[in-house]
Amino acid sequence: MAKEIVAMLLAGGQGSRLYALTQNLAKPAVPFGGKYRIIDFPLSNCVNSAIDTVGILTQYQPVVLNEYIGNGQPWDLDRLYGGVHILPPYQKATGSDWFKGTANAIYQHISFIDRYDPEYVIILSGDQICKQDYSDFLRFHKEKNADFSVAVMEVPWDDASRFGLMVTDENCRITEFQEKPKQPKSNLASMGNYIFRWDVLKKYLIEDEADPESENDFGKNIIPNLLKDGCGMYAYRFDGYWKDVGTIPSLWEANMEVLDPENSGINLFDSKWKIYSRNSGMTAHKISENAVVENSMITDGCRINGNVKHSVLFAGVKVEDGAVVEDAVVMGGAIIKAGAVVKHCIIGENVVIGENAVVGAMPENGENGVATVGPGVYVGDNAKIGPNAMVKENVKDGEEQW
Repeated sequence: MAKEIVAMLLAGGQGSRLYALTQNLAKPAVPFGGKYRIIDFPLSNCVNSAIDTVGILTQYQPVVLNEYIGNGQPWDLDRLYGGVHILPPYQKATGSDWFKGTANAIYQHISFIDRYDPEYVIILSGDQICKQDYSDFLRFHKEKNADFSVAVMEVPWDDASRFGLMVTDENCRITEFQEKPKQPKSNLASMGNYIFRWDVLKKYLIEDEADPESENDFGKNIIPNLLKDGCGMYAYRFDGYWKDVGTIPSLWEANMEVLDPENSGINLFDSKWKIYSRNSGMTAHKISENAVVENSMITDGCRINGNVKHSVLFAGVKVEDGAVVEDAVVMGGAIIKAGAVVKHCIIGENVVIGENAVVGAMPENGENGVATVGPGVYVGDNAKIGPNAMVKENVKDGEEQW
């Protein structure tokens, strides 16, 4: 039985701009918002949009991501026909070919898509925080009788040159595509989420693979070729919450916005559009009588004895007596020992911050550095970590890093 639509989720990104957080972790597996990982958002969007067949294309450091996805049960994607499938680079008798680009990643799995004989394929980015109804996106694509549709968002004109931009006519038809131009003609930024008619996409993937000059990339090759050939290409305007969390400041900002759902537009407490995750299975959190907690997200298994203000604490975090945590993202299993001060920073999973250590600082004079401590790092007693530091290895007692 044919599926109307199959989703292909690009989750192989290295996330090099997240530095210490992605040394041993694929970017879509990076923790977010207290109890989630980044990949929970596109997966939950699929389920909430009645898309039940998802291929996840993995490549860089896939082990944690593969274990996390498992059989897809937390997202209701453990299906006999369809469901979720982990798709590594294609295995051949002589070994595997590393994905050469986003288009090549899809090309290597044409046979997977063909199994379901879909009319449409939706291609999704695995490294953004977004709550989007893909069924409305598909409705738009059908109404336009499009070969290709791309989800776009209006961005400030001053920022437009950082994005791939779609120039459109009054009917939303794309007339020009600009890739990070110095002089933008549009402020409609591509979100990296596409819908294709499968017969059109398959044809262009095969032609692109046969071109030795191609970089096998959607933005650089496939989309310009569609435009050159006069295909029916349309821009679907999205006005919900969307954030590319590919840098340390943007990841920190998005976590902070979780604490202000009314103004930021990202509401993780919305029962009508749930974000599903593989839950930690931990006990309830506990806040002691001496603790002070203000405007923070405290997740399962946390033990709070110190002061926590405007911060996101993931499962199993411990904040000991006299410790201060402010404007911080503290990932699962981290321990902030007695007297430590942790401000305006990201603390990776299973980090230990020693007694009376200082990590980060509140911004002054317009500076906005986000101190970052990578997963599993031990920061010694009385150590000092500066507001722009990127810590990947253990820090000795009393040592300073800036």
